[in-house]
Amino acid sequence: VRIAAWYCRPAQRAERTPAILFLPGYQMDPPIPKDWARKGYIALSVAPRGKLRSNRQYNPGYPNLLTHNIVDPHTYAYRGFYVDAWRGVDFLRSQPEVDSDRIGVTGSSQGGGLTITTAAIKPEIRAAAAGCPYLCGYPDSIELTQTYPYEEINDYLRQYPDRRQAVTDTVAYFDGINFADRITCPIIVNIGLQDNVCPPETGYALFNRIGSADKKLYTYDGHGHDAGRVTHSAVTDAFFARHLKGEG
Repeated sequence: VRIAAWYCRPAQRAERTPAILFLPGYQMDPPIPKDWARKGYIALSVAPRGKLRSNRQYNPGYPNLLTHNIVDPHTYAYRGFYVDAWRGVDFLRSQPEVDSDRIGVTGSSQGGGLTITTAAIKPEIRAAAAGCPYLCGYPDSIELTQTYPYEEINDYLRQYPDRRQAVTDTVAYFDGINFADRITCPIIVNIGLQDNVCPPETGYALFNRIGSADKKLYTYDGHGHDAGRVTHSAVTDAFFARHLKGEG
């Protein structure tokens, strides 16, 4: 499968520059990461299979992605999605202008969930910032919310009730909570306490499982799925500046 991505570089940069891997939300198109480049990072915004120009060979559509081949862990949609995100790290490390010892990863919602699994599987990641992580705590999420995308699973189970055990077995392989204890890099997580898309209970459960000794959870009361994004952006900027640039 051919995967597309946006690649941005600072106009003025060192011979080897720190990099940020940006991972997209469920329905959003991967943005051009110009803002990260303006902050002094080489930035890669990956379009996993089914997104933008990565949909020519594989395109389950929206809705449908969450339940596409959900009864088989070998062909489940997120198997490929996760690998595409991880390959973004490999691409950045292959670029001579990237300092491969200073790569961070970030995203919100689906991007937050992909941030968790990427930080867990790719030890080359030096810092991670995950916002309102989706794909974490599947079983609890489908009980706690009737909001899409998680409601896609409930719709599927209403149509195919005999497949419940197969679905449960499959999503266990891809649940970010089951990856979290492998994370060793510094990481911050932000959640909205009134989030009806990615329930905050799953954010707490995820955070408690993260293996890194350097971790911090930011909770935003009065906020839903935005997870305090406007306020928290300054926290994220300072976090990456400290861990990837040595500032602060």
